[in-house]
Amino acid sequence: MFSRTRANLIIDDISFDIYENEFLVILGPGQAGKTVLLNMIAGLYPPTSGSIQYEGKEIHGVDPRISMVFQKTALLPWRTVMGNVSFGPELAGCPARQMEADARHYIDLVGLNGFEKSYPRQLSGGMKQRVGIARAYCAGPEVLIMDEPFGALDAQTRYMMEDKILEIWEKEKKTIIFVTNNIEEACYLGERVILLSKCPAKVKKIYDLSDFPRPRDNLDKEFMRIRQEISANTDLPF
Repeated sequence: MFSRTRANLIIDDISFDIYENEFLVILGPGQAGKTVLLNMIAGLYPPTSGSIQYEGKEIHGVDPRISMVFQKTALLPWRTVMGNVSFGPELAGCPARQMEADARHYIDLVGLNGFEKSYPRQLSGGMKQRVGIARAYCAGPEVLIMDEPFGALDAQTRYMMEDKILEIWEKEKKTIIFVTNNIEEACYLGERVILLSKCPAKVKKIYDLSDFPRPRDNLDKEFMRIRQEISANTDLPF
């Protein structure tokens, strides 16, 4: 992605493929342009050069096959958990009975059964993030983009949410593009990890972790080895 002036170059000649049903992690230092890259994939920002392609065809703007979970949950405070999760299908004109059944399925999937009538102000940070994940899934995407969704959570809740999103992914088998600046999280979650350089972002290396067994143990020697290798190859933010 290029701005009109070279001084504001953010994404520089990045090219990679995303495979169906994989859990892809994009890792990079702070202020590397990760969110800009995600917003382009999601159709929220148009690239000033190059293209985003889906199944070989260039896409322009927001595509209903792609849904996004943001850093901030951005829940509608005047709507309940049920109302937030069903918001996408409601806008799409989904029949009420089907919309409610789908919403209940994903509310149960993220472990919030019994909180359907609760409002965001009544939920913890981790619960709000689960509502955001359920809402994204309920929109019926083929690809789910997650922009550092657990970054604001405490360590214990973050570990719990990492396990929860893996559990959901293994059940639903939708393609996930997950962005983080946390190396351990990247190694724990990803089938592949794309390491970006500092801004302007380039792909430094792609790590294939698909042969690592799950559930992964962050104290395992091989896990620590690859974490150290990625750490040594990661740019400082500035």
